[in-house]
Amino acid sequence: MQLGAFEYLLKPVDLTHLRDVVRRALELSRLCSVPAVFDQASDLDNDCPEDGSVDPIVGRSPVMQDVYKMIGRVAGQNVPVLILGESGTGKELVARAIYQHSLRSEQPFLAINCAALPETLLESELFGHERGAFTGAERRRIGKFEQCHGGTLFLDEIGDMTPATQARVLRVLQDGRFERVGGNDTVNTDVRIIAATNRDLDAMIVGGRFRMDLLYRLNTFTVRLPALRDRSSDIPALVQWFVRVTCRELACSRPTIAAETLELMESCQWPGNIRELQSAVRYALVHAVSDILTPDCLPPSVRGIQAAAGTLAGNAVGATTGLQTSISVPALDDVKAMVRRLLAEHEPEIYRRVLNDVERVVLGEVLAHAEGNQVQASELLGISRTTLRHKLEQQNPDENGSGH
Repeated sequence: MQLGAFEYLLKPVDLTHLRDVVRRALELSRLCSVPAVFDQASDLDNDCPEDGSVDPIVGRSPVMQDVYKMIGRVAGQNVPVLILGESGTGKELVARAIYQHSLRSEQPFLAINCAALPETLLESELFGHERGAFTGAERRRIGKFEQCHGGTLFLDEIGDMTPATQARVLRVLQDGRFERVGGNDTVNTDVRIIAATNRDLDAMIVGGRFRMDLLYRLNTFTVRLPALRDRSSDIPALVQWFVRVTCRELACSRPTIAAETLELMESCQWPGNIRELQSAVRYALVHAVSDILTPDCLPPSVRGIQAAAGTLAGNAVGATTGLQTSISVPALDDVKAMVRRLLAEHEPEIYRRVLNDVERVVLGEVLAHAEGNQVQASELLGISRTTLRHKLEQQNPDENGSGH
């Protein structure tokens, strides 16, 4: 693995695990080899092939031109980069563009989502572990920092990293050294870190949940990605691109997009940003009954029919703006629309995601009715105050809330 192997398996091989490893290896290969190109003055239809050989960063608005300039300015510099932006704004795509235009473009590019793994597994993934370091550690494992020697490591959602892991990452940034979990031998590595988060790191520092010294190390150069609502002029080009790509995936003919459909999409706030827009395009194509995409094809949340404030599709907003204090209870049609959208996107854990969004609405309504009194709210909900506080912390980890 130190020479570049992605993973190794012990016999007898578990086929389910093998499929997962192959899937992750193919995704890693795509991240390294598929270039992220800029849509500045090019014709996407003519200059970007449909076969997935490029991932364009679509946008010609002034704010996106500034992003392109920042990428060009920092890509060739061997310094850490911090990418800030709401969920769904394309932080991973920008990280790949920085890597592909850097002096390390011939070396590995590895990505890890810090929010997707508990602390023990995240440390093992990043730093590796020695045999017997913890239950289930049957052999030594080489971590991402060791595998990525000479290359670039993308730490997505670094704001979700625990303080203990933050301290270990800080040491790697400072002197390029670390120890595997359960080991005493010091490992030296030369890795460029690109980190991304949708959280307010300054507020987290005040709350004691993020290290100030780590932020100082990471924000040597910061790229701030605009929300889609702040560059609505790019929406027509984004819609055209997503229609083109999705039609290829669904093996269907490309429809005409009605002018009123584009106008409606340009007026939408898109709390889930580009990811939500892509989801809406897929939804529209699946529900289209003719060769013209009319407003009726769009999800109810986009059309504004009985949509809850912030829309169920934009669950990423909860991570940046907190729990809503006044929100409309979603109609059954909205829940059905969300389930259908998740099914169309082949998303996992549909049950959990739908329940989380409905729970956010219920808690917000009851707390608003109780004027923030958690004792009264817990009685109305029929749960203990401890359970309510726990649920609030899960929904809004940046603010624990305060009762009266």
